[in-house]
Amino acid sequence: MKRIGKMVIGIYCSLMLLGGIGVASGEEEMETVTVIPHTYKELTVGYKELPQDMSRFYYNSGYQFAYPEDGVKGVYVTGHSAGGEKFQELIDLIQSTELNAMVIDIKDDYGNLTFLPTEEMNVPDIGKNMIRDPVKMMDVLEEHEIYPIARIVVFKDTVLAEKKPEWSFTENGSVWKNGRGEAFVNPYVKDVWDYNVKIAEEAAKLGFQEIQFDYVRFPEGFETRDEILEYSRGDYAEEENRVTQRVTAVTDFVHYAYEKLTSKYDVDISVDIFGYAATIDEAPGIGQNFAKISEHVDVISSMIYPSHWTPYFGLDKPDLYPYELTKAYAEVEKEVLAQLDDPPVSRPWIQDFTASWLGAGNYKKYGVKEVEEQIRALNEAGIHEFLLWNAANRYTKGVDYTP
Repeated sequence: MKRIGKMVIGIYCSLMLLGGIGVASGEEEMETVTVIPHTYKELTVGYKELPQDMSRFYYNSGYQFAYPEDGVKGVYVTGHSAGGEKFQELIDLIQSTELNAMVIDIKDDYGNLTFLPTEEMNVPDIGKNMIRDPVKMMDVLEEHEIYPIARIVVFKDTVLAEKKPEWSFTENGSVWKNGRGEAFVNPYVKDVWDYNVKIAEEAAKLGFQEIQFDYVRFPEGFETRDEILEYSRGDYAEEENRVTQRVTAVTDFVHYAYEKLTSKYDVDISVDIFGYAATIDEAPGIGQNFAKISEHVDVISSMIYPSHWTPYFGLDKPDLYPYELTKAYAEVEKEVLAQLDDPPVSRPWIQDFTASWLGAGNYKKYGVKEVEEQIRALNEAGIHEFLLWNAANRYTKGVDYTP
């Protein structure tokens, strides 16, 4: 998408690999070669001609996934669902509807890998083996032509924070946690960046076509505790403005991850972001600047669930107005992205759950009508891609996903 002129020939380029197989020059032919097997699936790839202007090579996972012609229309899938009986149910849902993609947890909201890490990954023991056979999972997705997206939760990471307190935020010598008992790691620490990029590389090697980073931010309300907690500001310490510090660090991570991953792998990069971030210059506490992040990704996925807004866009109880809320947001986002030279694809997260925790009179039961109203509002605004969120992966039956 954003990588104009990128030519993919399916060979992973590294100095060691190139030194091992040799590279033809000029118009000489390259003989069929056996690519060094990667961790998950042995591949034999041969190319007879090497373009003279080819400046880099890309890792070949061996899978063939085409980007959906009508745009990505996907569902969120937990590691437990991807590795359990529910996986077939979700396959059937996609096969029987206009849906065509899955966003699968590879690193979940607690920081667990959903499959067992290999020795080559050199990461802490964070694998939960939810997906016991990731290669088989990818084979099934390829067989059914389901576009695979790997979700990686970045800075909300209780597992890593507890294993590496020095990479986290501490208070009185203990790892700080929010009211839900969740810990975050520090976006200023570049070891945290590399840790997550390393996991993303494994997802790319598995065959995922897109890496979706979530929780690319500081904890909510961080501006009220940034001077109370103990943590390193690393290379950003000289910047006096704390808001600028946070925004720069978050944006720099996205840029860094994009460059590291797309230099080796034929993957798109996407980021989940709070919907309200598009309606303001920047979210000062969490460090998200919608426009700046959008400059460094292929896809931007705003989380625009009506239930997650306080009174906004003139709507006193947004959850009661799925069409109106979505329509109002889409119009604002469209204006922001229009100002960018090379805007990413807009692919919002929409609501397929009932927010009963809002209390009587503040929410409505979401079903076919409510899901379709959100999709219709997006379509009317020229947005034809979306992702459905339901934390339990129980999606409404009978929805027309092309209303």
